[in-house]
Amino acid sequence: MNLRKLRSSSWIYPTAILCLYGFFANCRPAEPFLTPYLVGPKNISEEVVTNYLFPIWTYSYLALLCPVFLLTDFLRYKPLIVLQGAALVTNYCLLSFTDSLAAMTALQVNYAVVTSTEVAYFSSIYSLVPPEHYQRATGYLRAAMLTGYTFGATLSQLLVSLAGTSLFHINVITLGMVSISLLVSMFVPMPQRGMFFKGANGKGDGREKEVEKQTSRSKVEKRGWCQGNGVVGQMWAALKEAYGSGRVVCWSLWWALATAGYTQVFNYVQLMWDHVEPSSSAAIYNGGVEAVCTLVGAAAAFGVGHVRVAWGVWGELCLGVFSAVGAGAVFLMAFTSSIWVCYAGYVLFKASYMLLITITTFQIAANLSMECFALTFGINTFIALALQTVITAIVVDESALGLDIVTQFIVYGSYYTAVSTVFFIKGLYTACSPHSRPSHPTPHTDVVSSQRL
Repeated sequence: MNLRKLRSSSWIYPTAILCLYGFFANCRPAEPFLTPYLVGPKNISEEVVTNYLFPIWTYSYLALLCPVFLLTDFLRYKPLIVLQGAALVTNYCLLSFTDSLAAMTALQVNYAVVTSTEVAYFSSIYSLVPPEHYQRATGYLRAAMLTGYTFGATLSQLLVSLAGTSLFHINVITLGMVSISLLVSMFVPMPQRGMFFKGANGKGDGREKEVEKQTSRSKVEKRGWCQGNGVVGQMWAALKEAYGSGRVVCWSLWWALATAGYTQVFNYVQLMWDHVEPSSSAAIYNGGVEAVCTLVGAAAAFGVGHVRVAWGVWGELCLGVFSAVGAGAVFLMAFTSSIWVCYAGYVLFKASYMLLITITTFQIAANLSMECFALTFGINTFIALALQTVITAIVVDESALGLDIVTQFIVYGSYYTAVSTVFFIKGLYTACSPHSRPSHPTPHTDVVSSQRL
């Protein structure tokens, strides 16, 4: 009985600490106003920000992602989470107290450290809590991140609109927030083992063994991990399990393609807003828009968790339809001269993406063990980032086309149109195929769980 109680309560502390860290690490009031801050107080031209600074982050992120992913497992997560907290503090020290272009260039490389170490935060929970609590813990982490981001965006908008706070002081406030996250990261527990690199004795801890005896998921884990010897063999076994399913490959393909386009729009939308309505000429509402986007996206994702749909039949068609909605929203932002229409297009675009990525995440996870899901998440992210790097190198970089922001958004809208067309056609074929229709849809595979949001 005592052992059972210990296992039941052992997930609460690491989940609470990671949620607290996630809240403060994502509570960054300055983020919605980064571009106005760079082109305003920092006196950097819009062209330099668009075609020089932001591409440096993309290239650095791609270079760091794979080594960081391997180091994350080898060092057992906590050191990388602490590194992310330290990089966030460095980020806002540079933004607050330096002005040179060289410092802003270093800032982009430093921010790549922040984003590449996110994999440690997302994956650590699966080595810190028993498998029976994976779903709840994942939902709590996602909620903490969304709450932190929404609170930060709302706070910044209130400070700018009602208190007239300067962007410099908002960056200083953000520095205080992320400093708390660094402090909290020190209290994150150190897992006894990684997914592929085991502990010192290579056997894991007693809790893991006990859980493996009592959960059906352990059967999947044992089958996957025992097919190879050593780290490389374990990874190869996990890859074969992850991408051996045609459904997983299909959903992962959309994940990579859509995320590449989404990240490009997310990275450059502030430049589009500044183009439509220069921040120096009127009040700006970037923080409010980001807060609304997060709430609307979270509501859409939560709502789909209560809709019973045979995703194996209609999922690909949904991907095509809502990707088309996203494409239309991007074109709307590109061609409008109204900042409010541009804001509305961004809300629609982000909400449709968050809706679909929630469905995609569940559909992939429903077909895999959580360890395979973490690896799949890393690979899908890498593919998306590689594709995004290609887009950046061709479309954005000043050494290539170096397109202006409006033309860029036309390209991004066309890209999303192509993605939506492919999945719409594939979805029609799947929906019309008699072999794709299950006789009895099951809640496990066909209903998105609201606890995963």
